Amino acid sequence: MPARPPEPSVASLRDSPGDPPGDGESLALYWRFYWAVAEAQLARWLPRHPSRILDLAGGTVGSGAQAAAAGHRVIEVLDPQLNSHPTPHPDPGPSGPGGPGGRARRVIADSGALGFLADGCVDAVIAENRVLSRHLVTEAAVAEIARVLRPGGRVLLSVDSLTLGMALLAEQKRWAHLSDVPSAEVVLVPWPDGTMTRCFLADQLRELLTDAGLEVEWVRPRTVLSPSTVEHVLAASPRALPRLVRTELNAPLNDDSLGVHLLASARRPDRPG
Repeated sequence: MPARPPEPSVASLRDSPGDPPGDGESLALYWRFYWAVAEAQLARWLPRHPSRILDLAGGTVGSGAQAAAAGHRVIEVLDPQLNSHPTPHPDPGPSGPGGPGGRARRVIADSGALGFLADGCVDAVIAENRVLSRHLVTEAAVAEIARVLRPGGRVLLSVDSLTLGMALLAEQKRWAHLSDVPSAEVVLVPWPDGTMTRCFLADQLRELLTDAGLEVEWVRPRTVLSPSTVEHVLAASPRALPRLVRTELNAPLNDDSLGVHLLASARRPDRPG
């Protein structure tokens, strides 16, 4: 049996899903698996009946197009500040008609301040592709999500984990900052392109959602399987992708923060009575 390759460096993980695969440590096989898992997770999470959905990823990933193809009416928010980054893989394709009864339309707006929407006007919110980690005052963005959700509405979101943040600080040799992380309530980490990201432990993410008046349904790493494991298996057997995705989806729910990205689902409580 060939030796398993070493665990990839943080440099190869920080570039995706925000950047297209490059050379060297691009982990193309892992990111193919990552997006297949993300698509399957969203398919499981989407409402079963036609709904009005707000997609805060701004067309940078295929979540809005996938929801429209499933028959939902989707509002995609294109945030000029966040969309200045390279378009990630995969390409979501043009906005337009979706599945039966489904349609996606795009709005240019601040994805952290949803003043163009009335209270309780959407059935669900998708905040994929780490969009809330890029809003450094995440509390305000989550409060806006809670406001526009109808009672009983749900949000699916992904953020950068503290595991990724600490690895980035170590890679940049910011030892003083790294030593402050255990006592910090908010962890902001610089990226090589000059932007900042806010990183979370699972408990911090739960607290953030709860403080906004949302009921947390679950928090888990985006993927439990490690990049090196996925790369090793797919390099040996490319047809193993569906089996790996099923394994990921059937893994026990686990809210530890060891993954590079955390995924969470929360619900706005119904009105009393």
